[in-house]
Amino acid sequence: MSSPTSTPKAFRTAIVPAAGLGTRFLPTTKAVPKELLPVVDTPGIELVAAEAAEAGAQRLVIVTSPEKRAVTEYFQPQPELEQTLKDRGKDELLAKVRRGPALIAAETALQERALGLGHAVGCAEPNLTDDDDAVAVLLPDDLVLPRGVLTRMAEVRTRFGGSVLCAFDVPREQISAYGIFDVTDTDDDDVKQVRGMVEKPAPDEAPSTFAAAGRYLLDRAVFDALKRIQPGAGGELQLTDAVALLISEGHPVHVVVHRGARHDLGNPGGFLKAAVDFALEDPEYGPDLRDWLVERMSRS
Repeated sequence: MSSPTSTPKAFRTAIVPAAGLGTRFLPTTKAVPKELLPVVDTPGIELVAAEAAEAGAQRLVIVTSPEKRAVTEYFQPQPELEQTLKDRGKDELLAKVRRGPALIAAETALQERALGLGHAVGCAEPNLTDDDDAVAVLLPDDLVLPRGVLTRMAEVRTRFGGSVLCAFDVPREQISAYGIFDVTDTDDDDVKQVRGMVEKPAPDEAPSTFAAAGRYLLDRAVFDALKRIQPGAGGELQLTDAVALLISEGHPVHVVVHRGARHDLGNPGGFLKAAVDFALEDPEYGPDLRDWLVERMSRS
């Protein structure tokens, strides 16, 4: 177990589970991995990689199926394409093409069968080195805005040790859609110690209004816990069960309550909202899109 004396950027590896079939985006995902669908002009996987790199990650381990190697290949240089763009004076496009590979060193861990988030994270263990005392896990369907929560989570791990998760404070009437943390206060209003977790409770039975989001900073001990939990429905291993086991054994677990926004890229409706939100902030597309939306809404 790591001590609270670790530096804020003690983690160097981020794990991104990306082996899913993307069924909600069929038929597109027959040929194109969901993680490569562009939010305006940037694939979701690059947005997540940029968040990890900004927080100090040097390696991105993409857990994927043999059929989805294109997700990792996206982070490889394309010398011929780059030379063509350079020769044609397409400097802005050249910068965009080079941006992903320059962010972080990406590699693949294969998950032959989709057996839950815990199983996916466990598939990345062979990619780790002795220097990986902790790993970040980022779910690519979740865009957490503004960026910076992983850096804050690293600071909390520095102080308390153990593992740190991200949470949102959700309206009580929406609680039954989320995993909800059972927490106690610390001297920081936005940092809570976790005592347990309840999956999708009824609003009147929820221990809090703090819901799990797709960001984790996990002590290396989680991999041992993943080997000791029992599979649930469909033979799936749940990451939350491994975290619960660590809590029961005295491992410190905290959450950082993120007072920001979140986009769900895992379904077409959420993806469209993210695309519109990002486009409105884009200096090239934003002004025209804003005018069009106002005009379009007036016709509704």
